[in-house]
Amino acid sequence: MYLYGASGHAKVIIEILEAAGERIDALIDDNPALNEVCGYPVRHDAAGCSPLIISIGANAVRRRIAATLNARYGTAVHPSAVVSPRAVIGVGTVVMQGAVLQTSVRVGRHCIVNTGVSVDHECRLGDYVHLSPHATLCGNVQIDEGTWVGAGAIVVQGVHIGRWSVIGAGSVVTKDIPDGVVAYGNPCRVVRYIREGLPGENFSEEVK
Repeated sequence: MYLYGASGHAKVIIEILEAAGERIDALIDDNPALNEVCGYPVRHDAAGCSPLIISIGANAVRRRIAATLNARYGTAVHPSAVVSPRAVIGVGTVVMQGAVLQTSVRVGRHCIVNTGVSVDHECRLGDYVHLSPHATLCGNVQIDEGTWVGAGAIVVQGVHIGRWSVIGAGSVVTKDIPDGVVAYGNPCRVVRYIREGLPGENFSEEVK
């Protein structure tokens, strides 16, 4: 396995792969001064590197890199994670220590399911989603592409959170959240729109 990105997030994935008994061939990073991380060599060119995990925490950066690389992707699931045999995990996704994915959960490509996250039955995560440590999704939650759910946030059953939004740490989400917003609180409410989304997308700056 190769890891694209050699920061702190990569160090966590290294330990997940080590715990799972997976071979780590090298890391890839564009910093020419960086030649080693955690005892593994760092390359500066991704040519021929497969399978690969994009080990970068920023959702939009993972999306941009995935769009440019012609690579086969792997996954990393820590042995302490509890993953239902009926759960589906997309390529490039990382499931960290102590996470729980219950029956019929579907996780998209290049997602991060962080430490101690709980995802209950039939939840759906789009591509490039990041669930921060100890976030909790109750049953039948849908989170669309690129959204980041902060540490310790709780999303109650049946809620739908749109694309490329940010849910603040510790929030309690009881109602649907639209695309391209920052929302937080208990109960969680939209506080502003994100000025710029992905290329070709623009959201208004403030909530009216």
